[in-house]
Amino acid sequence: MTTVVLADDEALLRKAMAALLPLEGEITVLAEAENGDEAVEATLRHEPDVLVIDLEMPGVDGLGAVAEIRRTRPDQVILMLTRHAKPGVLRKALKLGVQGFVSKAADPSHITFVIATLHQGKRWIDPDVSALAVVDDCPLTERELEVLRVTGEGYSVAEIAGRLHLAQGTVRNYLSNAMQKTQTQTRHEAARYAREHDWL
Repeated sequence: MTTVVLADDEALLRKAMAALLPLEGEITVLAEAENGDEAVEATLRHEPDVLVIDLEMPGVDGLGAVAEIRRTRPDQVILMLTRHAKPGVLRKALKLGVQGFVSKAADPSHITFVIATLHQGKRWIDPDVSALAVVDDCPLTERELEVLRVTGEGYSVAEIAGRLHLAQGTVRNYLSNAMQKTQTQTRHEAARYAREHDWL
């Protein structure tokens, strides 16, 4: 028997999964959560074999919740449900150690199969999701992304330089390159552009 916590803000979908998954396989749903905070709390309290979590939720999203859970339960097995996975988001999830990705449109029997697969210590990424993951359309370097990330938090060039242990001229160069590549006029526009494209 595999124990599961279900986290999804769409009540209808979550309730349907909670009802259908146990009918499809040896699954016990220990708890349901409708946002990231509840997902963290339910996972830490119930310690399920597999956390099934939606990528997009209000407040703390799926990635934020996974990052939080990883701090306390580094080995928690996680299946992420996604409707339209973007490359940047998938890369972040993989870095966080998410073991499985399934489309939200998947049949309950398929989700049950993937839960069992992950519980056996294997990984699973649906083909349509993995196809998106390998499309890397980000022209920015890691350093340029790092500088934009801090820019997005509202820091000045001097503060960014201090935080990242770089010279101010180097920071300006990274920002200038990022603005050219994103065809934007200001560093804040560049940061917003990168965020909208899920590069940050």
